[in-house]
Amino acid sequence: MFKIYYFFSISLLLIAFTADIQLLKPKVFVIGDSISIQYGPYLKNSLNGFFEYDRKRDDGQALKDLDNPVGANGGDSKMVLDYLKKLQDSVGFATDYLVINCGLHDIKTKPATGEVQVSLALYKKNLDSIIGISKKLGAELVWINTTPVIDSIHNRKASFHRFSKDVLRYNQEAGKLMADADISVIDLFTFTQKFGPEAYKDHVHFHNEIREKQADFIAGQLVALKNFEK
Repeated sequence: MFKIYYFFSISLLLIAFTADIQLLKPKVFVIGDSISIQYGPYLKNSLNGFFEYDRKRDDGQALKDLDNPVGANGGDSKMVLDYLKKLQDSVGFATDYLVINCGLHDIKTKPATGEVQVSLALYKKNLDSIIGISKKLGAELVWINTTPVIDSIHNRKASFHRFSKDVLRYNQEAGKLMADADISVIDLFTFTQKFGPEAYKDHVHFHNEIREKQADFIAGQLVALKNFEK
């Protein structure tokens, strides 16, 4: 009788343990600019049941001025790199996937001088460091490339300029770096481009229905990646 009870108890423990393992979901941590802030709530919802979602957060500062990278807004590649260094030095931070984008703030251009905020050479150097720190954090980096800019829309509405040619150049170089490091790239640029000028709410941000579509696209890519790695 004791043996039967013993084996029955062990079986229950194994079943409970297996159930707990199945309930554990991989963690996703997002670092990105205002585009990611806006599709973020939709992404969290789309990932429900597949991943635990979190991101660089604040108490609302970033939403006050989406062009000013503070709080939850990851900003340019130097700001993302600095934030990752803080995470590296912090106690208790852990995630399975780091989903990162930067680029729109890097290509900000002063109309008077044509000077970009972060040169392409420095952008590549920063991304290389971002890749290195991601590995040290023990997280799998997933890169999201930069969404399209339409010059005629952006540069008549904003106090600074951005140019489509720079989006293409910076995306291309980022893609090469990620390919060399065997890092997955989610091509949000191509996905978003098909929606055309009507997709834009202002100089660079998108209407709600586009944000939701972007989130569903990203979630699908992340779930596919997770399933491929099983």
